[in-house]
Amino acid sequence: MKQKFYNLQINTNGQKLYEFTNETNQWISQNSFKNGMLNLSIQHTSASLIVQENADPDVQTDLINYFDKLAPMDNKLYVHTTEGKDDMPAHIKSALTNNQISLSVKDSELLLGTWQGIYLFEHRLEAHKRTIIHHFIGE
Repeated sequence: MKQKFYNLQINTNGQKLYEFTNETNQWISQNSFKNGMLNLSIQHTSASLIVQENADPDVQTDLINYFDKLAPMDNKLYVHTTEGKDDMPAHIKSALTNNQISLSVKDSELLLGTWQGIYLFEHRLEAHKRTIIHHFIGE
């Protein structure tokens, strides 16, 4: 049994989904992980993690549009408006999605579906540097 940590830095450039499945698979391969659990955590309150379809980019567009309707960027609706019109909506979107995801690793591969990818879901309009902690426990 072993465990290992890795911090993946992703520079975002506005509100969208940033796939990092390949980077995570490379880290698994480089470390010769066989079987275990991979926990992913994001240390930010205005971005989140999701597993989502990676085949049709329209899915990403629709997700962004849906969440923008769910939490509109209108400062008249919120008390917390310190960092701009996208600040409180970003916190709401983050609260409705995930800040952690646990995935199984079997035979050195992530157990994802054919059309699934791992994404950082950036909820802010400006560029940010985001950290995703990878924590593997297994063999």
